[in-house]
Order: sequence, then C-alpha cells, then structure tokens
Amino acid sequence: MIEEKDKIVPIGIEDEMKKSYIDYAMSVIVGRALPDVRDGLKPVHRRILYAMTELGLTPDKPFRKSARIVGDVLGKFHPHGDTAVYDAMVRMAQDFSTRYLLVHGHGNFGSVDGDSAAAMRYTEARLSKISMEMIRDIHKETVDYIPNFDDTLKEPSVLPSRFPNLLVNGSNGIAVGMATSIPPHNLGEVIDGLIKMTEDPEIDTEELIKYIKGPDFPTGAQIMGKEGIKEAYRTGRGKVKVRAISSIEEMKNGRQQIVVTEIPYQVNKAKLIEKIADLVRDKKIEGISDLRDESDRTGMRIVIELKRDANANVVLNKLHKHSQMEDTFSIIMIALVKGQPVLLKLKDILKHYLEHQKEIITRRTQYDLTKAEEKAHILEGLKIALDNLDRVISLIRSSETVHIAKAGLIEQFKLSEKQAQAILDMRLQRLTGLERDKIEADLEETLALIKELKEILASEELILNIIKEELLEIKEKFNDERRTQIVFDEGEINIEDLIDEEDVVVTLTHFGYVKRLPIDTYKSQRRGGKGVTGVTTREEDFVEKLIITSSHDYLLFFTNKGRAYKLNAYEIPEAKRQAKGTAIINLLQLTPNEKIAAIIPVSRNCPIQYLIMATKHGIIKKTQLCQFENTRKSGLTAISIREDDELISVRTIDENQEIIIVTVNGMSIKFMEKDVRDMGRTAMGVKSINLSKEDEVVAMEVATEEKDLMVVTEKGFGKRTNIGEYRLQTRGGKGIKTYNITTKTGKLIGAKTVSNDEEILLINNDGTVIRLNVKDISKMGRNTKGVTLMRTEGDQKIVSLALIPLHEVEEE
Repeated sequence: MIEEKDKIVPIGIEDEMKKSYIDYAMSVIVGRALPDVRDGLKPVHRRILYAMTELGLTPDKPFRKSARIVGDVLGKFHPHGDTAVYDAMVRMAQDFSTRYLLVHGHGNFGSVDGDSAAAMRYTEARLSKISMEMIRDIHKETVDYIPNFDDTLKEPSVLPSRFPNLLVNGSNGIAVGMATSIPPHNLGEVIDGLIKMTEDPEIDTEELIKYIKGPDFPTGAQIMGKEGIKEAYRTGRGKVKVRAISSIEEMKNGRQQIVVTEIPYQVNKAKLIEKIADLVRDKKIEGISDLRDESDRTGMRIVIELKRDANANVVLNKLHKHSQMEDTFSIIMIALVKGQPVLLKLKDILKHYLEHQKEIITRRTQYDLTKAEEKAHILEGLKIALDNLDRVISLIRSSETVHIAKAGLIEQFKLSEKQAQAILDMRLQRLTGLERDKIEADLEETLALIKELKEILASEELILNIIKEELLEIKEKFNDERRTQIVFDEGEINIEDLIDEEDVVVTLTHFGYVKRLPIDTYKSQRRGGKGVTGVTTREEDFVEKLIITSSHDYLLFFTNKGRAYKLNAYEIPEAKRQAKGTAIINLLQLTPNEKIAAIIPVSRNCPIQYLIMATKHGIIKKTQLCQFENTRKSGLTAISIREDDELISVRTIDENQEIIIVTVNGMSIKFMEKDVRDMGRTAMGVKSINLSKEDEVVAMEVATEEKDLMVVTEKGFGKRTNIGEYRLQTRGGKGIKTYNITTKTGKLIGAKTVSNDEEILLINNDGTVIRLNVKDISKMGRNTKGVTLMRTEGDQKIVSLALIPLHEVEEE
C-alpha cells in the first residue's frame, strides 16, 4: 500500500511559476490578444462573425438582437465574459473605430465622444456586405475546423478572408510581454499592392509604397510626413504623426475662429475639448475666447473662437503642441504566423495573405472538382440507363424488391451503387426526349468544368489569376476614397524633388480664397458666354489677382500692414476650376484685419530687380527683391508703416521705368523710378506726392506708353486717359489733376493701367458687382468728369475697382 505522502511530487516554486506563466502568456497571445496574419482577426472577432453566419444574419435578412448573438457566441465558442464579446462586436460596428464595418449595427453603438453603446438587449445587428467576403466559400472546406471549448461543436481556425483584412481594418491588442498596433488602410490601395506583388513577387518595399501609400484612418485627419510610414513598412515598427484637420475662418465681427472637422484616430472628442478648455484655464494657450462643439449627424465641427488681437496660426500651433489635435500613432505589426507571434514587414503580411489565398482557392477548387466528379459519375449512370431504357425498365419491373433491382442494375450494366440508386430515384418525366437531351448537355458541361478545375489545380499562375480577378471584383464593389491625407513634414526631405516643374496659375479672390491650377486648365476648358454685364451677389466672389508662375517658383504676399510672407507655389493647394479654394489665412500667419495688398511671383533664376511699394499717406519705397529671399512663413517687415497708414500697392520695376501715383481728390504725379533711391527692408521710404489736407493715395501703377490710365469714382463715374497726357515730374511735388472731382462724381476710389482687351469689375458697398469691357469706356482728357459706369442710389458707393486678369477674360 502506497502512503499518501508518496504521491506528493516536490517542484520548485520558481520552476512552477515559470512554466505556468509561460502557459498563461502563450494562451493570451494565441487565444485572445493577437490577430492571425491570414484573416486579421482575433478569436473573439472570428467567433462573432462565424456565429452570425450560422444564425443566418446576412445583410439581406432582418436585424437580430445583439443579446441573442452574444449568447450564441458565449454558449458555442467563446467561454468568456459577455461584456468582452459585446464590446468586440460593438467596435466592429463603429464607423469611427473600424475602417470597413464588419457588423451592421442598429441602435446606439456609442460615439466618438467616448459614449458607450446601449445595453445589448436594446441594440440589434447583422453582418455587413463586406463581411460576407470574409466568410465567402467557408462551406466549401476551404479552412480547417477545430473543436470548440467543450468539444461539442466545430469552429473554423481561420476565415477565408477574401480581402486582406489585417491591413484593411488593422488591429490593436495588448498581450503578455508584447503588443500589436496595426493601422487600417485603404482597401483599393492594399488590393493594388497585392496585385502588383502577384505580378512581381520580388517587389521591394519602396515600390510597394507607391501603391500602399500609408494608413487610412476611419476618422480621416492627416499624417505628417512619410518617413515613419516607410520605417514601419520596412521593419514592422514605426511612428506616424497624425494631425487634426482644421481651418481658420473669418467671423462677421472681424475676429477669427479655428474650425476642426477631423481629429486623429482613437482620440476622444469630448476629452480633447475638455483638454483645450484646461489649457485655456491654465493660461498655457492664450487668445481663445470661446470653445464649443457644433458636431451633428452631418459631421464633426469643433469651433474655437479667438480674441480680436490673437494670431490664429500661433494659437493653432500651440493646440497641436499641447493637445491631442496632434497625436502619435505607434505602428507595431505583430501577428500570429502558424500560431507564433512574429514582427512582420509590409511585404511579409502581403506574402502570408497571398499564401493563404492560394490555399483557399486550391481547397475550393478541389471541393468543386470532387462535387463535379460525383455529379458526372451520376450523370454517366443516367446516360447508360437512358441508352438501355427498355432493358432497365424491364429489370426494375421484374424485381421483387428495390435491393434486388439495385443489385441487378449493378451487375448487368457495370454501375456503381450510387449510379444504380440514382437510376432508381429517377422520376418518370426524365424519360422524355427533352429531359434526355438535358442530361447529355449537363454531362458535357460537367466534364468541361472538371477539365477546367484540374487545369487550375495544376497551375499556380491560374490560381494567382483567380485571386487577382476576385480581388478586383471586391475593389470594384467596396473601394472608396482615401480619408486620411498624407502631407509632407517640413525638413523631412527636399519636397521640390518630388514636384514636377510645370507652369501653374495661382488665383486670389476678392474675399481671400487662394488656389493653384495647372495652366492647361485655362487652355482646354471653355465656359458659356456671359452675355450682357452680369450682376452677381457678394457670396459669388471673383478672382482679383491671377499669377502665372512655375510650380518651383515662390510667391511673395504683401499685406496692408507692410509685412511680407513667402509661399512656394506648390504649397498652395491645387483645386478644380470651379472650386472655391483655400482661405489665405490658413496658409499665412496673418493677424486680424491684415489683408493681402499684392502678390509678386519670384523665379529662382530671375535677374536682380526692384520692388516698389506705395502707402495710403503718399510714402514710396524701392527695395531690392533679393532682400526677401529669406522671408519666413511667419512673415517679416517689408516697409515700416505709421499706425494710421497702410500699404496699398506693390509692383516689380526695372531701371528707367515710370511710376504714376493717383489720389482720392483726383491728383496724380508721374516720375522716374530712379527718383526713388534703393533702401533696406525695414526703412520707411520717402514722399511720392505732396498730399493736400484730407487727401490720400488710392493707386500706384507702373506707367507704360501703350496703356491708358483708368480712374473710377465712388458715385460710379469713370474714364480712361492716355498715359502720354501725364507729363513727367519730380517725385514729391503736388502733381497735376487727373480727374475733375465734383459732389456729383464723388472722390476717386481706384485707378488701373489698362489695355483694350481687358475687363474691369466695380463693386459697391451693397456687394453688387458689375463687369465692363475696357474698350467700351470712353477715352477722355485728364481734367474731365468722365461718364457713368455704374449707377448708384442713396447711400450706395463704389468701394473697389478690380482688373479682371487677361486669362479670365479669354476664358469667357
């Protein structure tokens, strides 16, 4: 008899802890926290989709209570907490968590503010259309089945996953001693990369990135720079900086507001707003006067109102620095390969997925072949019976039992048991001539199918072609536009190397919207004629400045406050011809009430030339263009201006050119460029015209003999006069009359040098716009009253004169 103490096996506690903990760790890694590289699913997600398939919850069927689904998953496949299962299902139904929804939810499934979903007894769900591609062909023995937890049922070890779900929807999981964080991607891009890989198995990561450009988050936003993406794709680990999409808008009271429309992935909107409020309260960010969430069912909209003196761009940069408006997404591409956790590169993931698809297609084809061979076998038996119909009928009639009849058929006609049974089961209607023809045609078709299936099984190339065709079908059905923008991060690379050098057109509208278009947009497109002078409303805006330049050149923007800002032409967002464009305050760090007075294009290899600037109070200044080469995005002083003065015009000028200045009270002066000495950037300038009391400068133009000077008054009168009528004077004098001002005409509001083939726009204080051909405006002497160009009534006044750029005129 063995005593009780002999049954005790002594084990060191360290050894037992080590063994038990490793068992537990591997259980968590394999059975809970990490996705399979083939279908991109963790066990819980796979079980949910399979249980819903078994329940028949396809997209064409009614929704079913979530509690019923969770109960099925728990009872049959996943013996864990119901909360874990429901939370996993909820995430697959949230459009802000999952890029391509695998579950179609009905009811409250939570929000981007962190609100949890309603209890499972209230919500309903069914499979989404794209999840049908995850389970397609599962009943054709394409995947292995394993026993469930209590060995009463079978469950799939992996799903067929007819699209690369691991990359498309990504995955997050914390295991023991390791974590995975795979971002979602655009379905079309991943499929394009896969197809390229089937054509060229040796393709490198650099080439793949041309197709799979980077993560594509369900919440949009923008990724700053490509280096983190490339690093992650090359090594399996990397970090990407994700920034909210925001714009700066002008408010009616002259102040500005920042509007946020997209936030980084997995950022809680309510907590983000709370954090911004804390930063304002703690005075870490100053200049914010109000903060509110205006989001609704049409989209996200967080409004951050600014104080009158706040610089919107400075506030925005601080928000990026101190809040989750800019967040870092860590990429760790760990997934299970043959049950083992492996750190995978982009190419590895695609390679494993392709191997999985080859196996799926092979097993499906083998299944179809077996079924086709079984069918052909039966059809061959039926054909034998039809060819020997009288003998078969006679044999069956003379047999006492079914068993004897079957044995007789097998013996006399050399049939198998299945063929004999099929003959006995055959209905009498199949003995008609038409049905006999159908059996023969069906047999012929089935034999052709068998031949085709055998050819597929014998050729890897044919299998790859099937994979490509089916992936393209899925892309056709489910692909959508990329949501996350990938923008260049400053200092990462020389962006110019990536931009094609081409001529572009940059336009700035009256209300401050800028855009870039390829120059052939103007050459190739034509719009309908405008007919008689069109009157438009204020909301319809119009192009006021049009610059033709190269995409590799830069633009200098001069503001009414005497500051200069620099932008590369390619940094101005490209837009379609009919698009509104981007508000200039989103590109330049303008202060409130700072407006663009002029845009000067600068070529990289242009000869040295001068800029000439004029202010409202009659100051003029000439500065070498090279002084603005190192202009920062935050701007620098172009001319020192007194507080009550403002910059009204900037022009490029060469030696020996003439300048003409026009004032509100109808005076003008023309003098040579050499009368203005060259000055440094921060200098104030010299006097251009000796202004009388209550007079001010409204325009400065570079005078050329072949052009006329067009002047317009506030009461809508105007005329054009040949430049030759203005004699050359010395800078700083009182000048000569250019217009006979009366109470009827009102004062001058602007002047332009014009030619016959151009058009002008007049805008009044009601926002009404009128468009006129220059050639239709009378040519008159200097000291005359002019003619009516636009009628004004009551308090109406003309407030602005704009020259329509030549390309815009041609477009009409």
